[in-house]
Amino acid sequence: MNDRLTRRGLMAGGFGAFLAGATAPLWAEAPATTPFPRPRPGTTAAPGEDIARLIRDAKLGGATGLILADAGTGKVLEEYGADLPLPPASTAKTITALYALERLGADHRFVTRVLATGPLVNGQIAGDLILAGGGDPTLDTDDLGDMAAALRAAGVRSVSGRYRAYSGALPDLPRIAADQPEQVGYNPGLSGLILNFGRVYFEWKKAGDGWAISMDARGERFAPKIDLTRMDLAPRETPLFTYRLRETTEDWTVAQAALGTEGSRWLPVRRAAPYVAEAFRALCAAQGIALPRAEPLTALPEAARELARHESEPLDAVLRGMLRWSTNITAEAVGLAASGAGTLRGSGRAMSDWAARHLGHPGDFVDHSGLGAATRVTARGMAEALRQGQARTSGHNLAAILRDMGMRDGEGRAVENHPVRVRAKTGTLNFVSALTGFIQPPKGRELAFAILSADPDRRAALPMEDRESPPGGEAWLKRARKLQGQLLHRWGERYV
Repeated sequence: MNDRLTRRGLMAGGFGAFLAGATAPLWAEAPATTPFPRPRPGTTAAPGEDIARLIRDAKLGGATGLILADAGTGKVLEEYGADLPLPPASTAKTITALYALERLGADHRFVTRVLATGPLVNGQIAGDLILAGGGDPTLDTDDLGDMAAALRAAGVRSVSGRYRAYSGALPDLPRIAADQPEQVGYNPGLSGLILNFGRVYFEWKKAGDGWAISMDARGERFAPKIDLTRMDLAPRETPLFTYRLRETTEDWTVAQAALGTEGSRWLPVRRAAPYVAEAFRALCAAQGIALPRAEPLTALPEAARELARHESEPLDAVLRGMLRWSTNITAEAVGLAASGAGTLRGSGRAMSDWAARHLGHPGDFVDHSGLGAATRVTARGMAEALRQGQARTSGHNLAAILRDMGMRDGEGRAVENHPVRVRAKTGTLNFVSALTGFIQPPKGRELAFAILSADPDRRAALPMEDRESPPGGEAWLKRARKLQGQLLHRWGERYV
């Protein structure tokens, strides 16, 4: 399963993979209150007062908007600041999942192919060999390695023509969001050819007075070396990384003082298609197949013959992995495939228009992952979108592909074996935390909810060097998640 690469990316040694976000100012209105239903017998405070106290005690600053509604009827049970436009972070991926399911279908598969423009004669293709991407965001090195092995089994040893890479199934983009640190692996480039979620593996080990360093496209079974992406050691303490996009290479430096004895980290790739093409060339070489350096191809020839292919899992499985591991590049790839737009902002606008027509207008999206700073949603809009989207997806319902997060106690701690389940999507950026989903009892009514919190001033004030791991960010996030847990406990006690 391709998710293993994401897990490894989130847990890589050395610097780790921090959840950083954009820094543009957010909406700074104070949370608003609205009338609430009467509390159950035995309660001593009105629901609005309870929620206001929980928010004050969390000391998050900025704004919080939340809502709880009956998933069947839409009746609002509690709300607070529910109409404040706030960033959704990765909870935007729930809307992307609904959009992709409807536009592409749950059984849609992304296909990567190897094509030939001429016949195979005595082990040589009399023409060009083409690596044709279909926008598969889950393609990994092992998949490419298996395709190279399939060429070997078919008798291919060389080509008389060119080796070409086609990536036109999706637009060629150097990054998802422009206001992120260069080194964060969750903000890679993308194209119709994507590999290892758009990341290259950087590894270092102490060797004598220095370090041995390498860059490769690592899978479970194959680890081809990569030359187009390069790393040099720099005798400095800060900045941690520098990056420069050159004409044919991506050049990194790393602060030597930051390296321990050994470690590793996934770094983003900006030139997505050349990276995939180079990895495939190296994998073919390991199979005894000699290919020249790859050249880009803008249109596929009609008469090309298929030699090998790899198909992704069905879209509903791809989306389940996206929602579990929150892979930004998966969200952008499936969203762009669903819209057919030539730009990310245009694709986000197409999804916004679709959601306004079919889901009650959850908000305005500039991308499909929630990484872009300008995306704004409301808690009311998100909860209503989930409620309506659940009905639209029928047999492939949204709740079934959301992560089972269990229930929480009054302090926000997980409760083991609780009969009430919470299926939801989290979202995290710097000083932004969101949670949207469903509360599901063993029997009775299902509830839809959305909780959005953001501190715009702290987020806007962060310098670039602090955006990967901001001072105070971890403590803020812990308080935000405790608040979410307390709200879930409250709603489970009152309304289930």
